[in-house]
Amino acid sequence: MTGTLLGAQPALGSHSTGQPTVTSLAVADPGGLIQSVDWVAIAPPLIAAVAALAVLITDLFLPERHKKLLGWFSAAGLALALLALLPLTGGSPRATFCAQNVTGATDIAGCSYVADHFALVFQLLALGGALIAALLSVHTVEEEWLPGGEYWFLLLASASGAALLPASRDLATLVIALEVASLPAFALVALRRDGRGAEAALKFFLSSVTATAVMLLGVGFVYAASGSLHLGAVAEGLEHAPAQLKPLAEAGAVLTLVGFAFKVAAVPFHFWVPDTYTGAPLPVAGYLSVVGKAAGLSGLALATTIAFRPYAHTWGLVLAVLAAVTMTVGNVGALRQRFDTRHSAVRLLAWSSVGQAGYLLVPLAAAGYAPTGADPLGATAAYALIYGVVNLGAFGVVAAVGRRAGTRVDDFRGLFARRRWTALALAFFLLCLAGLPPGVIGLFGKVVVFRAAVDAGLGWLAVVMAVNVVIALYYYLLWTARLFAPDGGGAEERPAEHRLPVPLAATLGLTASVAVVLSVAPQLVLQVAGGTLF
Repeated sequence: MTGTLLGAQPALGSHSTGQPTVTSLAVADPGGLIQSVDWVAIAPPLIAAVAALAVLITDLFLPERHKKLLGWFSAAGLALALLALLPLTGGSPRATFCAQNVTGATDIAGCSYVADHFALVFQLLALGGALIAALLSVHTVEEEWLPGGEYWFLLLASASGAALLPASRDLATLVIALEVASLPAFALVALRRDGRGAEAALKFFLSSVTATAVMLLGVGFVYAASGSLHLGAVAEGLEHAPAQLKPLAEAGAVLTLVGFAFKVAAVPFHFWVPDTYTGAPLPVAGYLSVVGKAAGLSGLALATTIAFRPYAHTWGLVLAVLAAVTMTVGNVGALRQRFDTRHSAVRLLAWSSVGQAGYLLVPLAAAGYAPTGADPLGATAAYALIYGVVNLGAFGVVAAVGRRAGTRVDDFRGLFARRRWTALALAFFLLCLAGLPPGVIGLFGKVVVFRAAVDAGLGWLAVVMAVNVVIALYYYLLWTARLFAPDGGGAEERPAEHRLPVPLAATLGLTASVAVVLSVAPQLVLQVAGGTLF
């Protein structure tokens, strides 16, 4: 019996004589059907997922007075996931979950999970951003009476999906990773039990579901035209697709990009951003602005530069137009934001993140015109790392000030007189986002993106970007000036200033220190722009 299960499986048949015969259905090498999993390669997203399950189970048995420890446990899990990236650096790419019979596959092209330079950079951004958001959340969960177990489980689950996505190399895994990153985020936005949180989550959910449905339709079209889901094989299939299937393939490529464009918050899929950021807890808004954007950006880069490589000039032009419109709409929206309205600081950062998404799309558009696409993708990765650090730092300062004063931009007037170091940190973050000294790293990041557009022959896009940088200077500098302006009276009406909670102070110190170090030694992150990511 054992030999039958492990070896040949008998099948009954008969000859013309009517005597039964046994036909062997065994493969030549049955052991070759079993793959060994490279646990080191999948460790970063796996650790985050295991930590999420551990938090969910621990929450069931942990006494109420000890539930605050779940936040520190979650931060430790994300830190461990970050450390798991170290064994993957400095060597050749590692791959697992590989299919040996993928048409057109060479080396690791038939693998569903590849830990290469590109994946490691975006996993660093996703897990690092989630760690900073977790540190920001420790005091928020306690002060706003959010359900701790659910909050930390959802944050870790979303982070695991965001870390899985840049290493995915087939369309099915890309879609699954995108949904694992997105679905917990809907619930995170709704955890604040008020009208704003429910409304923000509903807008976020409905728009995301629509984008996902359109993307799945596109994936179906692409699979029908190419005959494969692996990204490298999709490119091979689209290049040699019959003429009658080319319209189907082109429509599928466009529809597939819709889902990733939504996550990046590119126009016209940006309308959910201001209301969602305003209704969500501030650490969640910061998480969405960085980690959510990183997930969508990595998926967009993989789909375009690998799967849809035969249509490079088409999607290159589409992304160039999308980048120009996105940065313009985002900066004009921020420019029109009134400083005296409720939650105007959060809405300003929301519109700013839409404008920054336009800058992030510029190198991707340039990759459609570049011979190899390596340098433009490096510029996107470098700028995304810079943006992630300073934007999460800015959200951290808004969370610190909002505890006592409020989240209007006018509430930041005279902050330097009340909290000197907090005001200096926010001023530095805003100058980095604007690309002005002493925020040198922001300036270098914009120069790298600008050069990618010029080198690709997209001079008109570089001009649009230059105009938008000037527009953004106005509202960034206006907010910075508020920090050092006189309080203008009403100081007696402000609540007394208290010391910041340790996690919040540590987060501000960490992000500010990283931004300063990168401004002093920008080569630490800008060397990513000069390397080959694939």
